[in-house]
Amino acid sequence: MKRKEERLDLQEILALLDQAAAAGKLSASAASFIRTWLTEPAYAEYAPLVAEHIQQGRWAQLDEVFWQVIPFGTGGRRGKMYPIGTNAINHRTMAESAQGMADYVTDYIRSHPTGEPLRCAIAYDTRHRSPEFARLCAEVMAANGFRVYFLEGFRSTPELSFAVRYKKCSCGLMITASHNPPEDNAIKVYWSTGGQLLPPHDEGVIRRVMAVREIRRVDFQQAVAEGKILICQEEVDAAFQRAVLEQSRPGPRELKILYSPLHGVGTSAVVPVLEADGFRQVEVFGPHAAPDGDFPNVPRHVANPENAEVFNAMIEYARSHGFELILATDPDCDRVGCAAPVRWEQGAPWQTLTGNQIGALLAEYLLQQAKQAGRLTPNHYVVKTAVTTELIRRIAEAYGVRCVGDLLVGFKWIGGVIDEMGAEGFVLGAEESYGFLIGAHARDKDAAVASMVLAELAAQAKAAGQTLYQKLHELFRRYGCHQESAFSEQMPGAEGMQKMQALMNRLRTQTPARIGQFPVTAVRDFLQGLRTEPGRSPQPYSTPQKGDMLFFDLLDPAEPGIAYQAAVRPSGTEPKVKFYLFAYQPPNMQDDMKSAVSSLQDRLANLRADLKGYVKQVVE
Repeated sequence: MKRKEERLDLQEILALLDQAAAAGKLSASAASFIRTWLTEPAYAEYAPLVAEHIQQGRWAQLDEVFWQVIPFGTGGRRGKMYPIGTNAINHRTMAESAQGMADYVTDYIRSHPTGEPLRCAIAYDTRHRSPEFARLCAEVMAANGFRVYFLEGFRSTPELSFAVRYKKCSCGLMITASHNPPEDNAIKVYWSTGGQLLPPHDEGVIRRVMAVREIRRVDFQQAVAEGKILICQEEVDAAFQRAVLEQSRPGPRELKILYSPLHGVGTSAVVPVLEADGFRQVEVFGPHAAPDGDFPNVPRHVANPENAEVFNAMIEYARSHGFELILATDPDCDRVGCAAPVRWEQGAPWQTLTGNQIGALLAEYLLQQAKQAGRLTPNHYVVKTAVTTELIRRIAEAYGVRCVGDLLVGFKWIGGVIDEMGAEGFVLGAEESYGFLIGAHARDKDAAVASMVLAELAAQAKAAGQTLYQKLHELFRRYGCHQESAFSEQMPGAEGMQKMQALMNRLRTQTPARIGQFPVTAVRDFLQGLRTEPGRSPQPYSTPQKGDMLFFDLLDPAEPGIAYQAAVRPSGTEPKVKFYLFAYQPPNMQDDMKSAVSSLQDRLANLRADLKGYVKQVVE
């Protein structure tokens, strides 16, 4: 009788599911995935909670967490945490990710034998459930025959990248959602290079993840006792710090620094490096010091140094306590932002610097230092993404080194270039989204090494009587005034995905003749590999990788000497479309630098408003 009642209960639940789908309360894809979780043995432990949601009529919630299988983006699998659902971060989707990675790597090693045993490095950040998810992944990898090198305690993403290389691992897993809101978490996956997955491995891992039905696990403590999981953070910490300090340059160290980890892991990575590099006046900003996945003391609980508002409280504190530089890193410490006084005088205002500006300052400093030391050769190179400022390219060309500057968004592409071209000539990798790498110890952006070198640059500038802001204007006078802006349009859920596709299709097939006041003079399509000018047939356009990104070259009829560009792409990790705006005024057109900057910023603001209006018209 009991079995019959259970079958009847299940049939009733399935009937309710079918009724909801027929009434349009659930998408067809969500209904299909929910049915699988209710009926297949692999999901038996989750079925009661799924059934409870159905009985309570929580259709909107069910549709949100089941309408798709959570995808791999530019860095891995990222999303909101929820205990059930194919489109949420939970025990099942995390374990599937680890199992799929284990399956793919195991098969790859078998077909490409190296004689090395299977090894995997795992680390985690301060987000809710990150330690729990990290141990879960370690249990899966150990059960699949991997020796797991586990970093116990909150550690940075670049240290995980380093650990993969240092321990000669086959792969690595990092549990973090970077700078996303508190309700999110994610898994970043790394190849044996220490870089995130590149083709063909990215698609191969995705296929294996989607094919996972059975998940193999061992008990964490038992695996530690048996030597299958090795707790090794102290050894890796020391080696990582030594590797970062190898990128130190000699020079002044008299600088009073205020540092914020934004409630993340950065105190374990940035502070020891700054102190070992000779900076004796470093203070961690108290309100942001405690590791806390709620990010309680940052605006809107979004711990992202790209947001200038996270610096407001720090600037107020710094001005009243005599600090000369503010550094802030995101929760997993792979991005760094900064703020500095505009002038060296009492009461001077402070200014935050953008990722593009930080990247340009680092490029100039590193190339200048190498040239002065007599080490700079034409074989040296810098790397940036296509949406990162062209000021870096112009600086590199002035120093006679190569700039690989047309990569898709995602630091994995920069890491791939380092492996392809050789680490010995690598100077700097830069992304406009505040990600930088100096040195070859990792293959991902590293806020620890970037913070150290940025502090060295600020101390050198101070010794010469300059602020970072004044140093930046010096670059504008030498190489031309560059201004950039970026914004995003959120498009969540299944409906949002359709809007994103509609927007990109419209831009691709019905290219606007002008954006606001600016005529479109050319369009570069990174997905189709084409460049199109108005009235002419499309021409092949060579890109290092193909991806869904469009670049628009624009003309200002009133001032044809000034160049403008706009780029658009769907995010690979979040439900939004990102827009990037660029303006360039050559050096010979500038009299007053402050006026030139203000004028270009005003025009980019107008261009931004025009683009927002266009997007609204297309998607609504």
